[in-house]
Amino acid sequence: MSDAGDFVDRALQYEATWERAAASSALWGHELEFYGASVGAIRGTVRDLNNRHKNMTHDEVTALSSELWNVPVFERRLAAIVLLQGSLALLNNTDLTRIEGFLRGAVLQEISDPLTFDVVAPLIDALRGSDRKRAEAALVRWAQDGNPWLRRAAHAITAKLAAA
Repeated sequence: MSDAGDFVDRALQYEATWERAAASSALWGHELEFYGASVGAIRGTVRDLNNRHKNMTHDEVTALSSELWNVPVFERRLAAIVLLQGSLALLNNTDLTRIEGFLRGAVLQEISDPLTFDVVAPLIDALRGSDRKRAEAALVRWAQDGNPWLRRAAHAITAKLAAA
């Protein structure tokens, strides 16, 4: 694990309570593990990460988001989303492939929705020219995919972009 990934994981576990973890597991099931950290603690951890690792590059942000996502823990995945939200200016249309993989493994609306509305939609909205056309083609493909989270994201983003 990278230094940054280790920092996030340790901080999230430190901020966790077993009561919150048990309540989350009872509410959302057992497809993901739950540390029991609050959303505020997750956001604070990513803020602290950004203070410790100033000026992360595109490759560092995307690698760290994948590292966090690869362990099926709710709080780690939400931290990956918060990291991407704060790094939208670094992201480009080629990152949609990585994000597609994240959406395929979302397993919960509480993961899928912030990824869809707070990362993918603003990312695509900011694209222009051929990058935008490629992103829109990806949305068409997602809308026809067998994965329900990917289809849901495609339809929601398409509707949001059409309304803008």
